[in-house]
Amino acid sequence: MNDTKQIKVLIVDDSAVVRQTLSSILESDPQIKVIGHAPDPFVAAERLKTEIPDVITLDVEMPRMDGITFLRKLMTQHPIPVVMCSSLTGDGTETALRALEYGAVEIITKPKMGTKQFLEESRIHICDAVKAAAATNVRNRPKPRDPGTPAVHKIAPKLTADVMLPPVDPGSRAMSQTTEKVIIVGASTGGTEALRVFLESLPADAPGIVIVQHMPENFTRAFADRLNNICQITVKEAADNDSVVRGRALIAPGNKHTLLKRSGARYFVEVKDGPLVSRHRPSVDVLFRSAARYGGKNCVGVIMTGMGDDGARGMLEMKTAGATNIAQDENSCVVFGMPKEAIKHGGVDIIKPLDKIAAEVLRLCQG
Repeated sequence: MNDTKQIKVLIVDDSAVVRQTLSSILESDPQIKVIGHAPDPFVAAERLKTEIPDVITLDVEMPRMDGITFLRKLMTQHPIPVVMCSSLTGDGTETALRALEYGAVEIITKPKMGTKQFLEESRIHICDAVKAAAATNVRNRPKPRDPGTPAVHKIAPKLTADVMLPPVDPGSRAMSQTTEKVIIVGASTGGTEALRVFLESLPADAPGIVIVQHMPENFTRAFADRLNNICQITVKEAADNDSVVRGRALIAPGNKHTLLKRSGARYFVEVKDGPLVSRHRPSVDVLFRSAARYGGKNCVGVIMTGMGDDGARGMLEMKTAGATNIAQDENSCVVFGMPKEAIKHGGVDIIKPLDKIAAEVLRLCQG
């Protein structure tokens, strides 16, 4: 592949080991080219005077200038898609989430040693995050609220939701002995801020909501807590067997699949392990298929900004089962990938800009 077609990446991290490991991981993908390294933002700024990368991976905590300060300066002066590279510490998690509000488009966790499967999954997550960042429109984001790993070249198979639960029988319909509606949402790149806009617009008695947002392990709880502090509804990281009730949104925990289930008139979630599905865990396709099976026409599906096609097949299954589905429109998406694929597969009934989705969901639920 020619360099002109490769995604050019600048790595900014104070750890030489992390810089080397990230380089090895990223350059194992032929679509990505690392054009340089910087131990801190000052060196990065000098590098930007001679060559502009397509994507910057940025450490959260560095000497001389922290990643957040550099990110805010960058977004003000010369917006470039940024992927935050964070440790799993509490402080690092909070800072990385704040970075999403300030303009970063993705979060990845710093690579570390592990099993072969762990290393391969880490490679997939990191490379996909950089590719998603390269495809983003950084000016199309919602306005923020005030205030030594070896390269792995083998591409893992792209599994479907079949590995988690069987397809819905087209001749069947989900149990319908209830009038309670459930809102089922999937999002990826750009989704953290899109979800904020959506959830902030909902009243305290909104129907129960289950969300898959592609996000690393340990970040979803802090993300849910942050939303819980600003929304009228309650927002929490989903735990196994949590009930889906009015006035509450459950966000799938990072690195766990989350499914909608039903017992009688009670909806609840099942949180479980499993392989990557559509290259993700949690997977939107897994959640949507479970909604088709156990919710059917009682569900309203929403697919938001994101790279790739996770959710496209599951959304069609939801529609076939009787659900009504909404996709975020291209003009308001940071990346019009997942909504575009869902539309292409035929699973979408309504297309709306981000700021109109909440009202449309409530209208459908009342209807």
